[in-house]
Amino acid sequence: MKPEELSAERLREQIRSGDWQTPTSGAAQGYVQANLVMLPKKHAFDFLLFCVRNPKPCPILDVLEPGSFEPSIAPGADLRTDLPRYRIYRDGSLAEEVSDVSTLFSEDTVSFLLGCSFSFENAMLAAGLPIRNIEEGRNVSMYITSRPCTPAGPFSAPLVVTMRPMTPAQAVRAVQITTRFHLTHGAPIHIGDPQQIGIADLKKPDFGDPVTVRPGEIPVFWACGVTSALAATSPALPLVITHCPGHMFVSDLRDEDMTIF
Repeated sequence: MKPEELSAERLREQIRSGDWQTPTSGAAQGYVQANLVMLPKKHAFDFLLFCVRNPKPCPILDVLEPGSFEPSIAPGADLRTDLPRYRIYRDGSLAEEVSDVSTLFSEDTVSFLLGCSFSFENAMLAAGLPIRNIEEGRNVSMYITSRPCTPAGPFSAPLVVTMRPMTPAQAVRAVQITTRFHLTHGAPIHIGDPQQIGIADLKKPDFGDPVTVRPGEIPVFWACGVTSALAATSPALPLVITHCPGHMFVSDLRDEDMTIF
């Protein structure tokens, strides 16, 4: 079975068993993917407030009770094992990347699942729009911009964006399609000159991989959930767990559940 034909449940099974360890862009097409942040209960409200104040990069899909690891958007799943790769931050610094966080999870841990732009890629593909990172078998290009988010409590971060190159006509169509996906970042936040949002070189993404920008194409930028990881680690908390960029949680929600008309 091709990766795009997998169900969300089957993909999670492959991830849990260690058979799937790569980014999830293009996998289990039609199912909503999510960013993950796990942090101590003491700081959960302030982080929730950060997400509410910055809904474009941090759209909330699910917030679990302290100590719970089974999300309502994927009954039977386990957030401790069902992502291909996690990042462990200690005192604000990246300590390691792992494939299982069961030993680090506690009754004090609160988990947040936030919308991901991978979820509208299926609609873009169906409309004949290019998703260059899927075409080239790479992780999506992600960049830290010069645009600040609205802080909350100890949490602050610059806006992070994903980039997908396309022609101007394709970019117009992409705006029309993705505007409907309000819980998975919605319409682009910028089209064209990357320097206007503080990106010096498209060939050097801060996360993910560079992709080819062909003659006649322009970069199109969407808000990215990696913003939430930068915010969660900004106060230098003793322990924060996030997804590794591009290695998302795949829920049982369908993409069409995230649209507005």
